[in-house]
Parts: sequence; structure tokens; C-alpha cells
Amino acid sequence: MTESDLTPLLTALVAAIAIAATAYAFLYPYISADRMKDKRVAGVRDQQRTKKTAAAQVTAENVANRKKQVADSLKEMENRQKAREKVTLRLRLERAGLDITPRTFWIASAVSAVAVAVVAESFAPASAAAMRPMLLFVALLVGGLGLPRFVLTKITARRQRKFLAELANAIDVIVRGIKSGLPLNECLGVIARESQEPIASEFQEVIDQQRIGVSLPEALERLTRRMPLPEMKFLAIVIAIQQQSGGNLAEALGNLSGVLRDRFKMAMKVKALSAEAKASAMILGCLPPGVMLMVHTSSPEYIAPLFSTRTGNIFMLAGLFWMTMGILVMRKMINFKF
Repeated sequence: MTESDLTPLLTALVAAIAIAATAYAFLYPYISADRMKDKRVAGVRDQQRTKKTAAAQVTAENVANRKKQVADSLKEMENRQKAREKVTLRLRLERAGLDITPRTFWIASAVSAVAVAVVAESFAPASAAAMRPMLLFVALLVGGLGLPRFVLTKITARRQRKFLAELANAIDVIVRGIKSGLPLNECLGVIARESQEPIASEFQEVIDQQRIGVSLPEALERLTRRMPLPEMKFLAIVIAIQQQSGGNLAEALGNLSGVLRDRFKMAMKVKALSAEAKASAMILGCLPPGVMLMVHTSSPEYIAPLFSTRTGNIFMLAGLFWMTMGILVMRKMINFKF
């Protein structure tokens, strides 16, 4: 066979090899093991992604359920509070920490009314004889109803401030006790034994109620009635939810303790920034009565027409009204809610 006869055969062979190589190059990804490996890797990734998505959905559902439980607990507590919205005098005395009966309070109010009336009668100017019955009535009203309730409100507010100042430390005691393995009731007992007043007496009351069969959420709700503070409501709700559905109580109370400390810092900052405004308001409120007293002491005949004439009485009532309005406006401007 000559060389000219082999040339077409070699050309056809080269063309066949080229076509086979091209086909192999195109079909290799579909028939090789790498393709199967890529499919398996992609399948594993899809499974992991599906598991992560499912886990995220479960977490989101748990968070939503927990939020719903908190909202339901808040609504239930609000409904109970509305049902018991009427605050009796006995409850007011309990909030103030006074171990007296309402009868004793009313007796003290009567004594206060008589004392204020005697003081007003002693310091009333002789020129104000026409206004003496009205002045005596106002003194009895202020001494019998206004002054005792004002003192009771101040005592209650001071006691609540002390309770709030120590509440974060008490929650920290619970957190440390739970992390060390103590039960919740034992942690409450530690607070009742070692904390300052009024924290100690209030939590001791919770322990005493549990000993006679009252559940912990109900005892804490009663504590919330005696201490109607938002922070105490938060604590009662967190423990009530943990008693119902479980969960990491130490972590929840630790977060609550941090929130309470931040709120307390904010309150102290607001108090410091508004101290100057409060001092100015007190000076402006005390200035007119003070000037009136000094003028009456130095020149009684100069200020006597305000008490002895009808026109003077009208001017005094108008001035008292506008002074009251100004004091209320200043009080509204310098009291902040946060």
C-alpha cells in the first residue's frame, strides 16, 4: 500500500480522534465522579441549610410564644389590678409599712385637725375676724384630711424608693443562688435574712405565705399589690412564666437586674439634672407667702385691708388661685417620666 493510499485513512483517523476528544470533553462533567461528588456536597449543603432554617423557625416560634406568654401575663395582671383597683386605707398603711389599724389612723387625723386649727387660730390676725370661721374650717379640713394623707404618701414613697434601690441586689442574690444550685425558695430565704429593709420584711412575708399554702406566683402578686412598682411587676411576671413553662431563670433574672440598674442610673441622672429647676420652683413658690409674712410682721396696718375688706379678700383668693396654678405648672415641667 502506497503512501497516497494511507493519507485518507490517517485523515479519517485523526478526525475520529478529534471528534471523540471533543465529545469526551463535553460529556466528562456528566459522567465523572466529580459530578456525583458535587451533587452529594450540594445535597448535604441543602440539608444543612434546611436544618438551620428549621432551627431558626423553631427559635422564632419559641421567642414568639415567650412574648405571647409575657403579654398574656401582663394582661392578666392588669385585669386583676383593675378588678382590685380600689385601694383601701389598710392597703395604704401596708404600703407605708405602718403597723397600725385604720381606726388608729383616723384618731391621729382627728388630733392633727385639732392641732392645726389651734395653730391657725393662734396666728390668725385680729383684723381677719370676718374670715375666722372660713379659716377655721379650712384648718380643720387640711389638718384632718390633707396633712395625714400627705404624710402617709411621703412615707410610702420613701419606702418604695428604698425597696427599689435594693431590688437589683436582691435579684443578683437569686441569680447567684440558682447558678450555685440552690432552689428558688432558699434564695428568697437568703434575701429575707440578709437584705436591708424593706426588702427583708416584704420577702419574709412571701415566705410566710408560702408556708401556709399560697403559691409563689400568688405570693409575688400580693407583694406587687403592696409594692406597686413596674420593676416588681417585671420580677413577678418573670418568675410566674418560669414556673409555668420553665426556662433559664438565672439568665432572665440577670437581664432584669441589668435593666433595673440602668433604670436606677437614669433616675439618678434625671434627678441631678432637674435639681436646679426644682430649687428654683421651690423658691418661686415660697417667695409670695414669705414676703406677705414679713410685711405682716413689720407693718400689720399696711397689709390689713387684704383681710378686713371684701376687695382685699377677692384679691387674696385670686392670688392664691394663680399661685396654685403656677405651682402645678412648674411641678408638671420638672417631673419627668421615663
